[in-house]
Amino acid sequence: MASELPLTNDYAELLREGRPFLDVRAPVEFAESTLPNAHNLPLMTDSERQQVGIRYKEAGQNAAIELGHELVGGQVREARIAEWVDFANRHPEARLYCSRGGLRSRIVQQWLHEAGVTIPRVEGGYKSLRRFVLDELIENRIPGLPLMVVAGRTGTGKTRLLHQLPNPVDLEGLAAHRGSSFGRTLTPQPTQASFENAVATALYQAHARGGPIHVEDEGRLIGRRVLPVPLQKRLGESPRMVLEQPLATRVENILEDYVIDMSRAFMERDGMETGFEAFRGFLLDALGRIRKRLGGLRHQQLEAVMQEALSQQWQSGDLDRHRDWIRTLLTDYYDPMYDYQLNQRDGRVLKQGGFEELVEWAVDANTQPLTEQASIRSA
Repeated sequence: MASELPLTNDYAELLREGRPFLDVRAPVEFAESTLPNAHNLPLMTDSERQQVGIRYKEAGQNAAIELGHELVGGQVREARIAEWVDFANRHPEARLYCSRGGLRSRIVQQWLHEAGVTIPRVEGGYKSLRRFVLDELIENRIPGLPLMVVAGRTGTGKTRLLHQLPNPVDLEGLAAHRGSSFGRTLTPQPTQASFENAVATALYQAHARGGPIHVEDEGRLIGRRVLPVPLQKRLGESPRMVLEQPLATRVENILEDYVIDMSRAFMERDGMETGFEAFRGFLLDALGRIRKRLGGLRHQQLEAVMQEALSQQWQSGDLDRHRDWIRTLLTDYYDPMYDYQLNQRDGRVLKQGGFEELVEWAVDANTQPLTEQASIRSA
């Protein structure tokens, strides 16, 4: 009986240990909101779910269940069971859920059991896991996290530094966005709910590993994703290290990330000519998004330099003109904005320096008790 099959409601353990999830919701539900390590192998397709929902409204639950078994029967049922069994064999530690831990997950669990595979079902399903993320991880645990914030001007290489530090959580990586107006990547951003789930889970797992959690300094938004309010507050009050780099180094970092790598990515995806035109649009659109803050004349001047740089890059591969608009944007736009934002932060600056100096300092600090550091506030 399905009622005798294993059930779990230890949401903390499931997320802390990063267990894989067999998500049997319809694809449209999965696309709206999901959890890290969740794999969507649905009981019903979107069309089948819609048909069952219509039947439920017209004729009630029993008729809807009957239609569901008709739609997911015979060879269709056997093919889906085979997919679930294969997943379970590859992920023996997995757990199973549907939306609310109801009929769909019970059916899949029973069919798997009959096929010789037993997977514990998550009580309350995805909805309960999501509620745990919102109420417990975000509201209750984030305010006390021992964060160490990596700050620095645009182009210093904060993300590169972050990945060399102990216990990092890459918020921009989770958001699939580099954070600035030029920060869009070719990977679509996750939905807001999926982003929140990923951030909260990553921070929870990092805290379980012990020691300070290194995160990059972020504002309210990363692209179009909003940081949870408790995390915004915690970032603002946490101690920080500041990465310092010469302007020339910063220009080269921006050139590599936003010109060389992005143009290559567009051309690999779309082909040489079409890809380069898409890259051209990416740069010009990004500049256009800050037009009001730049002012009309300065935007017009920078756009002309950018257009010239793009033409030279396409014609000869010469990238030098790109350095001109990058340098101007850094000194005239991003640096003043960074200086202002830094003054709004409450967390004390514990260390300033170059790349290797900060890595060495952070590794040494990670071996020492940081309770006092984690609670530092500016006087």
